[in-house]
Amino acid sequence: MAISFSACVKDNNRYNNVTQPVALISAINASPDAQPVDFFLDQNRTASNTIKSGESQDYIRAYTGKRNLIFYAAGSSQKIISDTATLKNNTLYSVFLANVVSKPDLILLTDTLKQPASGMATIRFINLSPDAPAADLAIKGGNVLVSNKAYKAFSGFITLPVNAAYNLEIRQAGTSTVLASLNNVNIKNGLYTVWLQGIAAATDQTKLSAHIQNNVYYY
Repeated sequence: MAISFSACVKDNNRYNNVTQPVALISAINASPDAQPVDFFLDQNRTASNTIKSGESQDYIRAYTGKRNLIFYAAGSSQKIISDTATLKNNTLYSVFLANVVSKPDLILLTDTLKQPASGMATIRFINLSPDAPAADLAIKGGNVLVSNKAYKAFSGFITLPVNAAYNLEIRQAGTSTVLASLNNVNIKNGLYTVWLQGIAAATDQTKLSAHIQNNVYYY
């Protein structure tokens, strides 16, 4: 499918009339101990809302070429991490802030999006816990969807039926040991990202947790 940059994709500025080449980029705060953060492209803050730990910012339009990707502590000049990337025209990206803020990592994915058939959705998984074992994404009491992903490893988008009440489990790879779970997840006709974040040995707010983003929806 040829993704339309003015429809379907969840973005914060879809009604802007941009005529020059653009990419789309989404920012995700997967740092378990980060305060809310701001995401910048070069000197420009990409949205007025901050991104809390475990949450994401919808796709925003970005001019193509070499860009600086920067996460700041919200409302401040305190830089958490930055990197550069060359953004391509008509290409979608997801940038993740991962690990604890004292040892931050920035992971950039190129999003290959294809509209699923009617009554279907697609989902991918990325392991963003720096010390957790390799992990599987599975349906509770059902199939393993994604297998054996170590830190920073991710799957492609895989297909599953639309369902209003999925119970998803992130398990230690090849076992029934549940590391984190998402209950009663309403999966509609669209594309989703599930990620694991946190510290395996922690028992406070930085403990392992599972999160989900709806990247794209279809009418």
